[in-house]
This record gives sequence, structure tokens and C-alpha cells, in this order.
Amino acid sequence: MRDEQLIPKTYDPHRVEKKWYEFWLEKNFFHAEPEKGGKPFCIVIPPPNVTGSLHLGHALDNTMQDVLVRWRRMQGYNTLWLPGTDHAGIATQARVEEQLAKEGLSKYDLGREKFLERVWAWKEAYGGKIIEQLKRLGASCDWERERFTMDEGCSRAVREVFCRLYEKGLIYRGSYIINWCPRCRTTISDIEVEHTDEEAKLYYITYPGVDGGPGITVATTRPETMMGDTGVAVNPNDQRYRHLIGKKVILPLMNREIPVIADEIVDPSFGTGAVKVTPAHDPNDFEIGRRHGLPEIVAIGKDGILTAEAGRYAGMTREEARQRVVQDLAEEGLLLKVEDYTHAVGHCYRCGTTIEPLVSEQWFVRMKPLAEPAMEAVKQGRIRFVPERFTKIYLNWLENIRDWCISRQLWWGHRIPVWYCRECGATICAVNDPTECSQCGGTGLEQDPDVLDTWFSSALWPFSTMGWPEYTKDLEFYYPTTVLVTGRDIIFFWVARMIFMGLEFMDDVPFREVLIHGLVLDALGRKMSKSLRNGIDPLEVIEKYGADTLRFTLLTGNTPGNDLRFYWEKVEGARNFANKVWNASRFAMLNLKDFRPEEAGDLKNGEGLTLADRWILSRFNKTVSGVTANLEAYELGEAARLLYEFIWSEFCDWYIEVIKPRLYGKESEESRRTAQAVLHYVLINTLELLHPFMPFLTEEIWQHLPHQGESIVVAPWPEVQQNFDDAKSEAEMEFLMEVIRGIRNMRGEMNIHPGRSVRCVAIAVPEHGALLQSYRSYVENLANCDPLEVVGPGQSKPKQALSTVVRGTEIYLPLAGLVDLDKELARLEKEAKTIEGVLQRVQKKLSNEQFLAKAPPEVVEKEREREAELRRTKEALNRRLAALKS
Repeated sequence: MRDEQLIPKTYDPHRVEKKWYEFWLEKNFFHAEPEKGGKPFCIVIPPPNVTGSLHLGHALDNTMQDVLVRWRRMQGYNTLWLPGTDHAGIATQARVEEQLAKEGLSKYDLGREKFLERVWAWKEAYGGKIIEQLKRLGASCDWERERFTMDEGCSRAVREVFCRLYEKGLIYRGSYIINWCPRCRTTISDIEVEHTDEEAKLYYITYPGVDGGPGITVATTRPETMMGDTGVAVNPNDQRYRHLIGKKVILPLMNREIPVIADEIVDPSFGTGAVKVTPAHDPNDFEIGRRHGLPEIVAIGKDGILTAEAGRYAGMTREEARQRVVQDLAEEGLLLKVEDYTHAVGHCYRCGTTIEPLVSEQWFVRMKPLAEPAMEAVKQGRIRFVPERFTKIYLNWLENIRDWCISRQLWWGHRIPVWYCRECGATICAVNDPTECSQCGGTGLEQDPDVLDTWFSSALWPFSTMGWPEYTKDLEFYYPTTVLVTGRDIIFFWVARMIFMGLEFMDDVPFREVLIHGLVLDALGRKMSKSLRNGIDPLEVIEKYGADTLRFTLLTGNTPGNDLRFYWEKVEGARNFANKVWNASRFAMLNLKDFRPEEAGDLKNGEGLTLADRWILSRFNKTVSGVTANLEAYELGEAARLLYEFIWSEFCDWYIEVIKPRLYGKESEESRRTAQAVLHYVLINTLELLHPFMPFLTEEIWQHLPHQGESIVVAPWPEVQQNFDDAKSEAEMEFLMEVIRGIRNMRGEMNIHPGRSVRCVAIAVPEHGALLQSYRSYVENLANCDPLEVVGPGQSKPKQALSTVVRGTEIYLPLAGLVDLDKELARLEKEAKTIEGVLQRVQKKLSNEQFLAKAPPEVVEKEREREAELRRTKEALNRRLAALKS
């Protein structure tokens, strides 16, 4: 290896990332073909919105997928990571409408056909942004297979599925309660409703009894909906209202008689224990109304304006109506009281408008028949959730599932494949656009104007992307996919739907395992949002620190299913780790210039290996085993931790330091060659272990080392070598390391300069004496100890010395000549007195009951931590004083 082949002194991620990603694409390393055979490993990407840009959730999710894909590829699996994007109905349409508004136009000015042309043009111009950002992250997807939920193949699958479900009676049109956005003028799914806590009012309203009979007081946060009330509900076990059940009361302001009914859903502890029932404007009230046969009066229209059913309040906005209703109730003496109240209010995720639940005629999927097989598949173990606790959440949701509203009042999306005949009134559902009515032969057909919920097409993703409804080679080989990696927040909206669609149309589950990860929170544990302005742009991290640093930051401390916090300190730590790997590798290259792997002996026979060699090979073996086992268990964060600790501590801080004298030629040439062979073997294999986590850094270094093959991407995954397992060498080396740490700690306590040699004495128990004698050079070199004197038990102990005990062996650091003992005693006694005073003040504060009662918990906890730290400092000072006085 020549000097010009060395990596530069400092790691510059921007210099290497683009270069290697283009190299990987050029060599087609990410492309998969069923014809290659082998064992399949397949992941379909959770398709990001075509409007989207990379956020930390995407970065985490796709980094986890990439780690698994790169690992399995190196293990020799036939690996397919299938990418694509979602058409994002509401979001994409909103983007184009914003563009039109700047031109002084609306979609109605263009008409549906011209508007859709504009949307497709926008998609072609801007829709690939997030794909390019995923490439910057290092995602090793098979980009030749990139799909889009509205491409020709996926669109065909959507129509096929709709028509088959319709023919089976599993899709129907009917009136049901839905989430309605008055501004976007469409239904939206539950996941598109963002709930935020808001300060509001709780209004106590009296509903008089009929003919002077007993009335009842209800509590509500939405008095503007009362014009749609068709009942008052109480809990059947609430003794306060038993005498009213079955009676009627007068609906204030409308003078309409409505019944008092009993229903288990009513919470007796809320308000007065009696609630108004507005079936057309509340999901729970809707269910109550259906159970009790109550009318559904739509008092608020799709524009957010009160309808004619609201009487004198018709034409008002919801806010105007609330103010007027409260005023009128007060004037009539029916407003008993108003309380401050905080509750969760749903808003449209796209425009922020308060959602209006309302009854509307929409298209629905009948869920019970589809949910039951999806539950059984999980109960039978055909699909496994990781972690297991999400199984219960999944099953609970399916047990209580409601029919799924799949229609959206948009122009962008998969248009519902249903036509209405204007001549005979027939309804025609067809995969291909019909030219005439199948009932009367007429040509006056009009297609349903609505489009399908985006989640409908996403539910088909695992098989529509592989060519279904055609039974392709891809489907035959790669379906079911292996694992789905996704966030805990879309188990219901996407995961469950993919499962029941896969079972219905492929007669098999869509994936064998579901790996659930948590959310990325800010340093304070808050969800990142625009309103809090606490979001972190992953591209900012990549620009400043590189993709590998971002990836390692997100993986360390990550456990399946749990949220993780983003700290800039973690980013700095990951960057420092990357630099550590870089610097250690550069040092190795400098000392491997004349190394030829083909001339090195077989390390497995153990010939010429020193204790340090046997130890690092055994520790590396354990790391291979641990990392592989943790990847198998989807414990990616633990796998990353093992690698970090092995590389930073055992390989860099210990092994490289131990072998420096051998590399520098201070021992025999044979010893130097052996050290080179072990150094090269451990380094290149460690880089291969690290590659799935930090692909760019590892490729750059790997290419500069003597290696076999074109790229680390397709290098074989390191395997455990039984010959390297050496518990005896590990135990012996650990003992020597503890001795070195002990001496270093004593030096640190006395502030002895690292460059100054010290004399040390070891009074060793028999099993350690020979070991210390044989490997005295390890201790002397790494603890700057010259000399290390090794004596047996019973020998006199050095005077005025610090000491530490390592597994029964006493290590002494004589202080004579190192420090001015009198001055050091005086200094330490003064410091001990100061520490004692501070400790007493802290302890006095912590024994004060008033302080403990009034101070915030975090302040009290901080004082407790301070007390513990002061105790440790006091104990260390006392030890040093005792040693000096002895």
C-alpha cells in the first residue's frame, strides 16, 4: 500500500457519499431478480407521500430497513427492497390548488380534466424530491422497480380489488358518520385528524320536561349542534336519572320533544351524567342513535354553515351559532352555568380546520368479514409483531372495527369505478370504463365523482407493486414479503388493511413479521411539530455531519416499539465515532503498507499469536455473534451498541495500543507480521459488520485496504469462527486491563502528568504473578509504568503509596518523589474541608420538609444527584489522604 493510497487525514463525508452511491447504482448492486434463486428477503417500502420531504421519522424508518437489507444482502439472500411513493390525495391536490390561487384561478376554472393534467405535471416536476433524499440517506432500494400508487399497474389493481369486493357485497354505498373537513370539502381518515388539547367551555343546559314534568340538565362543549339533538342519554345504572328513562323533554330553542334514553356508553362522572345526543354530528352519538333508532338531523352542512334544520340559526358559521345559542339560552334562563374545560379537538392535518363529524352518503368497505381472517392470521402466528405487545393493540382494534369510509370528495386520486345510468338508473361497477349500460344498453353514463381514500391503494402495496392481478415471477418468488418496518402510529390505518387485503386477494399474509418502531421526539420528549418549531431537518444533519452520522444517531439507543429522543449531543457522539473509525483505519493503513494478505498465515491455527492477538480475535468473534443475533431479533440499537463498544474500546483503545511496539519493529519481524495479519483481519471484518449501519464510511475505508471483491456491499457477512473462541485469553487480558485501569486511575487522582513514568509494585496472588511477569510490557507501555515490580504475597508494602486491588492482587503507586507530600496533604485537607461544608448544606436542604414539598421534582432530583456526587468526591479525597498519611 503506497502513501498515495492512504485515506486523507480527516474524514469528509461529502467527498465520498455521492461517489460511492453512484458507484453502487452503476454496478447494479441493489437490483434483484427472481431468476438468481437463493433464499428471498423482501421489504416493501412504506411509500412516502409524493409531496413529502425527508423528516426524522422517514430517516429512522428507512435507515432501519436499509440496515436489514444490507445485512441480508451480505448474507447471500436474494434481496429486494421495493421502493415507491404514494399519490397523497389531499396533500397533492392542495399543493396544486395553492399554485392556481397564485394565478388567480381555482380548480373549477380549469375543470376536472385540465386540473388533473396540472397535477400530473406537478408530480413529474416535484414529486421525486423525497426519493432523491432517500438516496442521500444511503437507501439501497432496487430503484429500477420504483412504483407509484397511481401508475398504470397499481391503478389496475385498485379497480380490480374494488370491483371484486363490490361484487361480494363487501363494498356498499350508505350514510354513516365520517370526519369532514369543511375547508378541504372532503372526508378524511382517522389518521388525517390531528387531535390537540384546547381550552374550551363546558355549558350546562337545562332541557325542560314535557307538560311541566321533570327536566334534565346536560353538559356539552358544543351547544351549536343542539339543533340536531334527537335525544338525551344517561347511564342505565345511574340512580339519579332512572325515573326519567323513557320520558320526554323539550329541546330548548327548537321546542321539539326528544326522549331520555339509557345507554352504557354514557360516563356518569362527566358533567351532570346526562348528555345530549346528536347522531349526525358525533361518532358516539351516532352509535347511540343507531342502537336506539333515533333520527339523524344534519344541522351543520359540508361548508361548516348551519343548515335549514337549525331554524333561526341557519346560515351562521359554527362559531357564530355557538355565540348566539349561548346568548339565547341565557336569556331564556336555561343556561345553568359555564365552566372552563380542556379537551382534545380534531383538526384537518392538511389545513388545520376543526373537523366536523357528520352523517354523509359515502362508499364503505364492510369490515367484519375481512377483519376476522386478519385476526386469525396473527393469532395463529402466521404474522408476528415485534415487539409482541403490539399484537394486543392490533387485535383490539380489529375486534372493535367499524366499516371503512373509502370515498373522498377530491379530483386527484383513484376515481371510484362506478357509473350511473341516466336512462334507467342502474349502477355499474367495472374494471374497464363501460361505453354502455349493462342493463338497458343506454350510453348516458356518468361516473361517480369521488375518488378512493389513499389508504385503499396503499393497502394493496405488497402485491400490486409486484404485478398483481397478473401472477408474475416477482409475486411467485418474493411474496409474502419478509418483514414490514413501520411506525407505531399506523398499525390500524395501513398494517391491518394490508393484512386483510393480502389474505383476501393473495390467500396469504403480505409479510411474516411486522417490526414496529416508535416516534422520534425532541430532546424534551415532545412530538416534533410545526407549531412547536422543534422539528429537525435530516438533510441539515447530513449536510453538516454526513449520512452515516445521522444513521448511527438514530439507531443508537433505539429499541423496537419505543420512542426515542433526538439530541444534538448524540449527533456529536456519532460523528466522533465515525472519526474514531477513520483515524484507527488510517493508522492501520500506515502500518500495513508492506502487508500482503496472501502471504499471511492462517490465523485459525493460532501459531505465533500473542495473548492480545488471541483476546481480540475472541472478542471479535463474540461481537460477530452478538451483532448477528441482535439483527435476527430486530434489536438494531443493541447491535449498534455492541459494535460501538467493540470498535471504540476493545479494538482502538486497547488492541491497537498494545500492538504498537510490534508494528514499530521493537520486537521480532515475525511478531510484526503476525500483528499486521490480526490487525488487517479484525479491521476489514469489523468494517463489514459496521457496513449496514454506516455504508459510506465503511466502503471508503474498505476500498483502501487489501480486499477481495468489488464492493463491501456484496462482501460476505462475517461468520463466527469456533477456533477463535478463547475464554482463557479473554480472562487473562481482562485482568491485565483492570491493572492498567487501576494504575491510570491512581495517576489521575494524584494529577500525575501522562508523560511522566511512575514506579509500580504488584503484590500478586500466585495465579496472577506469572501473567504479570509474562506481559509486564503491556502494563508498562499502556500505564507508563517503569518499572512494574512483581512480587509474591507476604512481601512488605510500599510506604506512602496509593493502592488498588484487582482480583486479590494489590497494586501500589509509591508517591515519594512524585509529589511534595506535605503540600499535597495540606491541599487535600483543605479541599476535603470545603467539600464537607458543601455536602452538609446540601444534606440540610434535603432534610427540609418544606423544600421537599414545594420545590419542583426535577429540582429535588438535581439536589439528590449533587449529594451523591459530593459523597463520591469526599470518599475519594479520604482515600488519598489515608494513603499519604500512611
